[in-house]
Amino acid sequence: MTLFDENVSVEPAPPRLRSKRFVRGMWALSTALVVLLIITFLPTAYVVQQKGPVFNTLGTSENADGDEVPLISVEGAPTYPTAGALDLLTVQVVGNRERTPSWFELALAWFDPSRAVVPIDSIFPAGQSTEQRNEESGQMMVDSQNEATAAALTELGYDVQPHPAVYDVTEGSAAEGLLEVGDVILEVNGVAVSQTAEVQQSVADSEGEPVEITVDRGGEQQSVEVTPRQGEVNGEERWLVGVSLIADYEFPIDVSIQLNNVGGPSAGMMFALGIMDVLTPGELNGGQQVAGTGTIDAQGVVGPIGGIRQKLYGALGAGAQYFLAPADNCNEVVGHVPDGLRVFSVSDLDDSLAALDAISTGGDLDALPTCTAP
Repeated sequence: MTLFDENVSVEPAPPRLRSKRFVRGMWALSTALVVLLIITFLPTAYVVQQKGPVFNTLGTSENADGDEVPLISVEGAPTYPTAGALDLLTVQVVGNRERTPSWFELALAWFDPSRAVVPIDSIFPAGQSTEQRNEESGQMMVDSQNEATAAALTELGYDVQPHPAVYDVTEGSAAEGLLEVGDVILEVNGVAVSQTAEVQQSVADSEGEPVEITVDRGGEQQSVEVTPRQGEVNGEERWLVGVSLIADYEFPIDVSIQLNNVGGPSAGMMFALGIMDVLTPGELNGGQQVAGTGTIDAQGVVGPIGGIRQKLYGALGAGAQYFLAPADNCNEVVGHVPDGLRVFSVSDLDDSLAALDAISTGGDLDALPTCTAP
């Protein structure tokens, strides 16, 4: 049997002509791929916020040497066993001014409810380096720990004495070379002061005349004379000495908070609750795992924070069933609570304690304030 006839020539089939539609489609696809490749490497004006590590204020944390130590420790007062968790949440930022996320990364984050795409200026202000931002964030964390300690001890009946302290001295200002960072201001023109507003008012009342400022510097009292200069603050002319002030406190007991590589003020409320739990018999949370966030001041007022949606997912991922959210963040919470997490709205430390009491005792959780749509 023969398969081919050698005497028969076979003409090759003519090439098939590709349709214009096919050619246009190939050009469109090629163009799209080139554009996609280009924008993948183009700089963007956005960064991504996502859930960060979760820390139990009743647990431990690594110190600078890598050793596990209590996150909250107290000396000078009786302490009591705790159980469960009072979790503080963090947010991680993907990208910075030196390296922004690609458009492809932004697209992936846009469709992920646990992440958020935000303008880079809202996280890294123009003119501020990453190092400066980290330094400012670290100082906010220190301030939040002081405010949380003051709020907790005041709630427990301790006598807490506030004093304004120098946080920063403006270069070239009237105070440069006279006041130093860390100086605790005791008196202005012989009058005792305990609030930053009192210092500012005394400087304003001087109308440019020299003011005598008595400070505690490293345990020693010193007096310096500073002549205020006029400057603009929020569009208004004021007499200024050129320092930034924060509240410093004289605590009757020693409270230490160990938390490295975390900045910002948003852990204040959970610090305060953790301190109170350590200093009181029983368990504020009833041994449950409760998460929360919010700034706090010495009077116990809870303030709003950023990245709350990411923190909701961080709490759920860590195993929490309950979440304490600042009332001022409720507009961001409504419609974005992940399944399995119950959120309560709190305006101050008393609201937080009421929520913990209901959780620990099996009280009426439905009676607690929640975030509702306006």
